[in-house]
Amino acid sequence: MWLPTNLKLNCIISTLLIYLIVYCDCRTANNLKIEKTETNIGLNGLWPSRRPSIHYMPLSSAALSPMVLIPGDGGSQLEAKIDKPDVVHYFCQKKSPDYFSLWLNLADLVPFVVDCWVDNMRLVYDNVTRKTSNSPGVDIRVPGFGNTTSVEYVDPSQVSVSGYYNQLVKVMVEMGYSRGNTILGAPYDFRKAPNEMEDFYNQFKTMIESSYTKLGKKLVLVCHSMGCPITLYFLNNQKQDWKDRHIRCLISLAGAWGGAVKSLKAFTSGDNLGVIVLPALKVRKDEQTFPSLAYLMPTDKFWPHDEVIMSTTELNVTTSNYKEFFDLVQNTDGYEMWRDVRNLTYELKPPGVEVHCLHGTGIDTMEYLDYRNVKFPDHQPKITFGPGDGTVNERSLKGCLRWQTQQTQPVFYKNFTKVDHMSILADPLVIAYIRTVVTAE
Repeated sequence: MWLPTNLKLNCIISTLLIYLIVYCDCRTANNLKIEKTETNIGLNGLWPSRRPSIHYMPLSSAALSPMVLIPGDGGSQLEAKIDKPDVVHYFCQKKSPDYFSLWLNLADLVPFVVDCWVDNMRLVYDNVTRKTSNSPGVDIRVPGFGNTTSVEYVDPSQVSVSGYYNQLVKVMVEMGYSRGNTILGAPYDFRKAPNEMEDFYNQFKTMIESSYTKLGKKLVLVCHSMGCPITLYFLNNQKQDWKDRHIRCLISLAGAWGGAVKSLKAFTSGDNLGVIVLPALKVRKDEQTFPSLAYLMPTDKFWPHDEVIMSTTELNVTTSNYKEFFDLVQNTDGYEMWRDVRNLTYELKPPGVEVHCLHGTGIDTMEYLDYRNVKFPDHQPKITFGPGDGTVNERSLKGCLRWQTQQTQPVFYKNFTKVDHMSILADPLVIAYIRTVVTAE
């Protein structure tokens, strides 16, 4: 991409900053040779967190239940091919010869260039068809379905900052799992909600059936965050005899069963998905077009109608006045998308399979957003925190407990103190729990 000299300088400086953040911190632990710890950087922020290394003796494949990993919001790689009628800046690429990495490619997040990326990522809503489409001239696909590659790291260059299921897969492979065979990945276009994921669900079902036929064993589904209600929607739409035949159990990690207050902030003043070099207001332009974000709005099954979760000088927002909220942020399409997705898993019907519900706790989590003393909506709010895992509120994380009295299959529950929304994917105690489940007869 050609850039004018002043933009080149800004991009070089920003790229160097990203390099220093991503690589230098990662190598510190290696240089110091800290024993029995390893450094990992996740999407929850560009900083290292140490956790004990886990190593298990390999087991025979006969002792292992096959697994499928379903990621959450931002947990799948996306690729794009473009032939655009116009671009937002003269230096933005207008046509590409082939598909290129769209999410996540850190080089696209530098100042000015990020505007090109934002325009490629956005969706366009049609309130007649009630569906979304890509930005004009942009074709987006999800690579690596069936393998774990595109859910281990969301940046194909596999820089540590983009680690997702990588630590879990690493341990499982050491135990005897085989990528693309006994441990599978189910990436999807995380911009969309279940009502627009028919192709994914067809692939997902076929993959489960093929694996069962090949291996002769029921599968363990492991979901994270938004991937859990997305998996629930799938299970709610399968016959019980199909589930009994193919599914061993569901392991939910930080499931956002009833939404999260954080989604309101994303619609209002943006949320950078924990990538600190990504400006919140820039990514807001995309987030406001994503049905998946509307799907994660807090529901009145978990937040009573009279509980204020956001305040401005003009409106106290509750789960009962989302129409006024979307009018306030001037996003009428957002309200229509919310109407489309609000009932997909609203009743939280039990999945009809054995459940292991795991989540972190004891981390300050957005509970109330106060925009009354800032320039609305472009400045960040004063935040009142409550219990949760740093991203999803505790009341939503515990939604799975309702199934203990609603289905005959067992529902096991465990929380992990001071384990946040992303580190649950690599926490030693969580991985040890998963190991116990997948090796049980």
